[in-house]
Amino acid sequence: MKKYIVVILLCLVSTGCKSKVIEDTTNDNLKVIMNNIEVYSDVYLYDVINNISDVSITTKNSIIDTSSLGEKVVEINYIKDKKNYVYKNKINVVDTTPPLVFSGTTKSVEVGYSEDICNVISYGDMYDGNISCTIEGDYDLNTVGTYKLVYTLKDTSNNEKKVNVTLKVYEPKKSDNDNDSEDNLDRVRTDFKAVYQKHKNDHNELGIDVSKWQEDIDFNKVKNAGASFVIMRIGYQGQTSREIYLDEYYKENIKKAKEAGLKVGVYFFTVAGSTEEAINHAKWVVDTLDGEKLDLPIAFDWENWAKWNSYKLSFHEINEIANAYMDELEKNGYKSMLYSSKFYLETIWQNKKNYPVWLAHYTKENNESSYTGDYMMWQLCNNGQIDGINNDVDIDILYH
Repeated sequence: MKKYIVVILLCLVSTGCKSKVIEDTTNDNLKVIMNNIEVYSDVYLYDVINNISDVSITTKNSIIDTSSLGEKVVEINYIKDKKNYVYKNKINVVDTTPPLVFSGTTKSVEVGYSEDICNVISYGDMYDGNISCTIEGDYDLNTVGTYKLVYTLKDTSNNEKKVNVTLKVYEPKKSDNDNDSEDNLDRVRTDFKAVYQKHKNDHNELGIDVSKWQEDIDFNKVKNAGASFVIMRIGYQGQTSREIYLDEYYKENIKKAKEAGLKVGVYFFTVAGSTEEAINHAKWVVDTLDGEKLDLPIAFDWENWAKWNSYKLSFHEINEIANAYMDELEKNGYKSMLYSSKFYLETIWQNKKNYPVWLAHYTKENNESSYTGDYMMWQLCNNGQIDGINNDVDIDILYH
């Protein structure tokens, strides 16, 4: 009996014992219900067919490649009456989503503005990095006035978006008081103690995130104020130079924060325009940490949306850039997370790999965020005040 079982198993794995596969050229046994599939969508074989009751689909969990436009052939394998069949079906990957405008549509420029006024608004597309822009309406960049314009944005699949834009051309005014400065103005600040009283419970912790802008920090006072963690900038990429710089206070901050008994994490501010650049940034972070133990993840911080048009990237590509950075950190033994504001999390970031999210959302009176996605940490303000820091600081809530 045992010998017989071995023979059967050998036959099953032997290429010479495979059942014959019959090509179904008539489509009598299957019903294809979807021929057009949106680019970059997650579509499985079972999404494009109706499974007839007496047919067993064996490849229905296979995902269809939707990474490029055009016609593709998918093979659907199934069993009927103990016979193996394959049906080859043509599907078409299409782009039917118009470009997205993600900036305000009332814009002001100084008299004599010489740059492309298409770029006074920010727009992009999930598939295309190059969106054509045409403008209807009269305007004069050398004359003060308000001009009503219509922007037409079109991608390579001819998906079109029309936007009404109000362009204000102004003459800059000289200040009447050269001594006016931010330091002389009354500023509304968010008291850490008030946030603690309002939000602290058994399922969260409160902390801060810092960089060189907070200058010298007394982390013992920060801890005594009720903070249990700090996320600090380890470095940043210059927007013009494209060089990587160590945050001037990083080494001091991580040393003193740990000595004070605070949990620590780091973030890197990047303006990366390619996956290769993002991977290099992640490697730089790993090298700079040099084995330093962290309690919290390393954040991917990309915020250069005002310059987005100049990148010539699709939204899909910026997501790939984020994934490349976070994947590289995970490969090197560090946890990572995606930092972004509510708007961009809802419109551009896809986060298909489900990395933890650090949400930035400043609400009225620091009330709960209306963001409905999952997030592990909430940056609720950037005007915080806490003992141990003289300047404004971001306040964060970490959830368990």
